[in-house]
Amino acid sequence: MAATPNSARRVALASLIGTTIEWYDFFIYGTAAALVFNQLFFPEFDPVVGTVAAFATFAVGFLARPIGGVLFAHFGDKHGRKPMLITSLMLMGLATLLMGVLPTYASIGVWAPILLTLLRFAQGIGVGGEWGGAALMAVEHAPKNRRGFYGSWPQVGVPAGLLLGNLTFTAMSATMSEQAFLTWGWRIPFLCSALLIVVGFAIRLKISESPVFQEAMDRKEQERAERMPVVEVLRRHPRTILLAAGSFIATNATFYVGTTWIVSYTTTSLDYDRTTILSANALLAAIDIPLMMAFGLLSDRVGRRVMSLGGMAVLALFAVPWIMLVDTGVIGLFLLAGIVVQACRTAVYGPQSAFFSELFSTRLRYSGATLSYQLASILGGGIAPMICTALYGATGTSMSIAGYVVVLCLTSFVCTYLLSETYKRNLTETTPAPAQT
Repeated sequence: MAATPNSARRVALASLIGTTIEWYDFFIYGTAAALVFNQLFFPEFDPVVGTVAAFATFAVGFLARPIGGVLFAHFGDKHGRKPMLITSLMLMGLATLLMGVLPTYASIGVWAPILLTLLRFAQGIGVGGEWGGAALMAVEHAPKNRRGFYGSWPQVGVPAGLLLGNLTFTAMSATMSEQAFLTWGWRIPFLCSALLIVVGFAIRLKISESPVFQEAMDRKEQERAERMPVVEVLRRHPRTILLAAGSFIATNATFYVGTTWIVSYTTTSLDYDRTTILSANALLAAIDIPLMMAFGLLSDRVGRRVMSLGGMAVLALFAVPWIMLVDTGVIGLFLLAGIVVQACRTAVYGPQSAFFSELFSTRLRYSGATLSYQLASILGGGIAPMICTALYGATGTSMSIAGYVVVLCLTSFVCTYLLSETYKRNLTETTPAPAQT
């Protein structure tokens, strides 16, 4: 049964709300890692080493994401998208809530960082399954000529979650003393997750299963379905998965450079005010939202691939000016640089749900899209803050970070170039879009 415009909007909105909650949970950890975790969970280390250790626990979430992606994709391709969305939301919410009541190193010693790491791993499992389900539900419910637009709605959950998390931390930072913030204030954003999860759960229970998936089930394709969709998509389409992952590496990495490493760098090495930086990142996240939806809509007219190529080319050229403007210590120039970087990234990320979904056939789509996305999350975002910290520590210059960004952008540009355009494909086709030769 084909989806109606009303059902497409309803599912897109549900995907947006759910992904906002999940990414809020995931991102508040990154902010806490940049601001307080080195002091609370790794106090015995040198400050730089403690920061690297805190970012290492941050990276654990990214290492867990492909595992979560594999688990959720397996059941999502066999039994449907909707059950996976509900399960991922509950797992993420429970892990985040437990972080909010976790004792610190001063209370339980080495068990504190161990438990923190385990909970971060659980967060990674949850968010690893979230993206594929939310993206596919939005895209598979959408009209053919609006897949980029409706697919951008779950993508908007990323800046919306970041905005919500930054606003929460900004409020805590601005209204209490440094000691109060370190003692208990940092816990409030984690505890607030409980209420958000209840809201998201109620909304997701009301949406219907993907009509594209249901149509495949009605055609009895479930009888011919692969027993192990993840294994099968890796066997049939390894090149497409690697290229899709590579096309997303720079977008993913520069996001975490800007939202995690730069928060630490600017507040410790450049003497930016912590509240000012958090407020600036919240503003940039808010700007991301209309940009992402606009680029998703534009991709329905000009294509996904051309927009990704343009975004990576401009970002590679702007990498050095970006870091130079951050280094001025002037918040206005920091914001100007951030807006340019956001525009380049959202040109890729806005259409991405549609792009990745269109690369694979229905019964392997959850697995193929999820593996591509989560592989990039490890090679790009998960290790980016650690690499930046290590590069800056080894070279003493922020230009090493600019060089790192240029290499990432060139990698993504080449991988995107080798993929085929997809925006005119029919999602019910049983063969995936071929890569360029």
